[in-house]
Amino acid sequence: MSGKLYVVGTPIGNLSDISPRGIKTLSEVDFIAAEDTRVTAKLLNHFDIKKPLVSYYEHNKREKGTVITDRILAGENCAIVTDAGMPCISDPGEDLIRECHECGIPVESVPGPTAFATALALSGMETGRFTFEGFLSVNKQSRKQHLEELKNEKRTMIFYEAPHKLRNTLKDFYSYFGNREIAIVKELTKIHETVLRTNLKTANEYFETENPKGEYVLILGGCKETEKQPATFEQAVEMARELVEKGVSVNEAAKTVAAETGFKKSVIYKSLL
Repeated sequence: MSGKLYVVGTPIGNLSDISPRGIKTLSEVDFIAAEDTRVTAKLLNHFDIKKPLVSYYEHNKREKGTVITDRILAGENCAIVTDAGMPCISDPGEDLIRECHECGIPVESVPGPTAFATALALSGMETGRFTFEGFLSVNKQSRKQHLEELKNEKRTMIFYEAPHKLRNTLKDFYSYFGNREIAIVKELTKIHETVLRTNLKTANEYFETENPKGEYVLILGGCKETEKQPATFEQAVEMARELVEKGVSVNEAAKTVAAETGFKKSVIYKSLL
């Protein structure tokens, strides 16, 4: 008879936020699959829990996924945890859970805090409908495509971002979305928890001198019904260039994009040349 996989939420900052059921589950399973065993060891030590840990992260998930499912099928119970929050939210836990479902292994949730939902609740932004977008890609083409797809998104958008990438992300937001409302939430449940409710123009100005520190959740307002996102001149030229790459003449590409964006055809034409 196979064992079971428990999906256990862990604190996103304040260790007191772990649930009694979470502590009980971690104490009773046979082993724990952890994103970073060093981080999980600190949590377990805090609650005097001693259990074997198996490293399970993005670069070893294929190999370790099989090892973990084999052990569960042999009768052991396993808990999967991430460094902070619920597993599977912007981490490889979803792959292990999918494998367990495919193997017929029971999967049970032990819910805990989640950074994006906590940040949204604190933000004061519209919560009726929202979309979680996670981390933007550092690959220029993938990043551009992702942002282009969201330009007319009406729902509130939620992103995660690391401190060293925050400035570039805010600049890209302003370039693609204009001066939207944004709530910048950092260090959730920790001593320096902060919510900065502002707009993208002011946010960019603020972080020109302020050094970003801590992990960020960005809550970005959606496109309003009456809001038509104007293209920047750089975007207009890029649109025309993409048409040229598809075989459209330079003259026709400049004419088409000028009609769509309001920029002068002659200026776009010169930039293409």
